[in-house]
Amino acid sequence: MLPDSPRPATGRARTGPGWVAVLAAFALVLTALYAASSPASADRSTADKADVVRVAEFLAECPYSHRLPDDPIVYPGLPGASHMHSFFGSRVTNANTKVTDLLGSSSTCSPAVDTSSYWVPTLYRNDQAVEPTGTTFYYLGEGVNDAVIQRTQPLPQGLRIVAGNAKATGTGDPTSVARWSCLWHGEVNPSKDFVTCPANSMLESYLDFPQCWNGKDLDSADHKSHMAYPVNGACPASHPVPVPKLRQVLRYPVTGSTQGLRLASGAGYTMHGDFFNAWPAAEMARRTTNCINAIVKCGADGNPS
Repeated sequence: MLPDSPRPATGRARTGPGWVAVLAAFALVLTALYAASSPASADRSTADKADVVRVAEFLAECPYSHRLPDDPIVYPGLPGASHMHSFFGSRVTNANTKVTDLLGSSSTCSPAVDTSSYWVPTLYRNDQAVEPTGTTFYYLGEGVNDAVIQRTQPLPQGLRIVAGNAKATGTGDPTSVARWSCLWHGEVNPSKDFVTCPANSMLESYLDFPQCWNGKDLDSADHKSHMAYPVNGACPASHPVPVPKLRQVLRYPVTGSTQGLRLASGAGYTMHGDFFNAWPAAEMARRTTNCINAIVKCGADGNPS
């Protein structure tokens, strides 16, 4: 409750300079209190934080979980039908996995709320499996213009996406979209095939998934036609719904000669990735709104980093 307004002394109005100063000070206090409690002021305070980075991004760190010759997207219900895959995120993924199996499952991801499944062909060196020790999955607004970023929709639960081509024929094959590079060594030119990394580095694999959805199908017969890459900063008319772009970044403890390196699918240019979305719908929507649409860089907790 606000204090009662001061009353003039009986018989004489208090109009001196001191009384005017008291009223002016009181008005300033009220103004400051109103401004501090105003929602608009709070919004401005958040938006104007110097440490907010204007990049549309949130992420999940999902270490290696397990290895199986299964692929619940390409070979559903057929255990052992695929080449060997290394799985990240949900610990339950196998050939028979459905989205209901993933939801709420145990996950290696930070945040644990991400129970999606991510997998790639296993990397071998001299026929010994090598698993990545860095496993970051970025969700980005990159690759499209700001107007498209601001109308990006959450990835629908159960969406399946495949990027790259296990049957690519060479580095000139346009369906080979992953690239290999060396951690901390930008002087080593990225390539679609393995690169030779210095001893104080690591072999990195970068893979961008398509971010334009047809708005109808969670999968398609070839596991690719329901998705498309943007063209000239916008989604094509055939795939009008922009969703966050998944970028898979894996870092392997491998340096030196590429001799003896291979993927379970073949040469380095056959690198590909699979994604089965099992984020809780409300959490995916929150992050899409607060990080992607708002063009703010968020951490694993979905808040500005």
